[in-house]
Amino acid sequence: MNKGKWMVLLAAFLGWMFDGMEMGIFPLVARPALSEMQAATGIVDDKFVGYWMGIVTALFLLGAACGGLFFGWLGDRIGRVRAMSASILCYSLFTGLCYFAKEPWHLGFFRFIAALGMGGEWSLGVALVMEVWPEKNRPLMAGIIGAAANVGYLLIAVLGVFFPVTPTSWRWVMLVGAAPALLTFFIRLFVPESEKWKEAVKKGPSKPFKEIFSPTLFKTTMLSIAFASIALIGTWGSVQWLPLWGDQMAGPTMPKAKAFTQIASATGAVMGCILGALFGGRFGRRPAYFILCLGSLGSCAYLFRGVSEYGNLFLGMVFVVGGLTAAFYGWLPLYLPELFPTRVRATAQGLAFNFGRVLAAVGALQMGNLMGHFHGSYAQAGAVITLVYILGIFLIWLAPETKGRPLPE
Repeated sequence: MNKGKWMVLLAAFLGWMFDGMEMGIFPLVARPALSEMQAATGIVDDKFVGYWMGIVTALFLLGAACGGLFFGWLGDRIGRVRAMSASILCYSLFTGLCYFAKEPWHLGFFRFIAALGMGGEWSLGVALVMEVWPEKNRPLMAGIIGAAANVGYLLIAVLGVFFPVTPTSWRWVMLVGAAPALLTFFIRLFVPESEKWKEAVKKGPSKPFKEIFSPTLFKTTMLSIAFASIALIGTWGSVQWLPLWGDQMAGPTMPKAKAFTQIASATGAVMGCILGALFGGRFGRRPAYFILCLGSLGSCAYLFRGVSEYGNLFLGMVFVVGGLTAAFYGWLPLYLPELFPTRVRATAQGLAFNFGRVLAAVGALQMGNLMGHFHGSYAQAGAVITLVYILGIFLIWLAPETKGRPLPE
């Protein structure tokens, strides 16, 4: 069992790390890829890039939402391990197929299918780790899982430094996304299934969709969706656009600016995820979320309203914003499993986290519309989107405090 716990953690960490790489690829390649596809004009139109960035991001988020529901349900029905292997294979292969995209809608299609797997991997990995590791280790485990995606995001950004992404080279970066397919063999051979799940299904097949919307869990489900949505809208509606904003400010003479911006954001995010989960474990789940909302709101306001040129101040604030806004992704794997019983945990987490992505898709589309309204200004559009953190400051006090409680059976 001790070896099995570490295999579970390693599989979940690698799965979510590669998931982070997949998420980090598009902000890195979006501008060069869309510029190449706009070759007929011979110039980069920020409104065109912003428009298609919004659409492709929205399709990605919608795909992740659908995948979270499907693969979460699959994990409650056939087991966490088998469903997680299928989800990783899905996102790996279709990210690699982006190499063949010729038009913006091709990118949108492949990113949508890849996102099905990405959405499922999160809920399955979190459920598996939290069910295998004891309660005293949950805050640290949540931080490690949350940090994993940002480690992947950081790795793809470092690749962008040593391999400058241009309109002629971006396709090769997409091929990197096919590498995680090899992880599925490791998972199937060495990762044990959750004993809690095995015991739960002995009582009969679960009906997760029916149960999570029952009177007993309805309020909890709705609040979980809200908490994940606030974090995801802030990230996908504005923070994910920071590499494009840095690239815009730096201009064509600094092609590595977007990679350095992504490195600053991802480095802060790795630290933020771990600290966010540990903070929640030490001081309580509700106070932690409240503080994260306040910190994210203030730091984003300063970055988007107080910084106007690419440089050390910009990169420093990107680091701070990346850490605070990503800390939610250490808090969510800590808190969400504590709200739902084992027989529906993967489905409930998949719904809560990934329905948030549906709303985040709306935020991403609005970011594109706001950019058009603000004449291509990432800063002004980001300043508006990140006001969403105000909602979290109030909503968190409607939820239960779960610090010190065992996972519901």
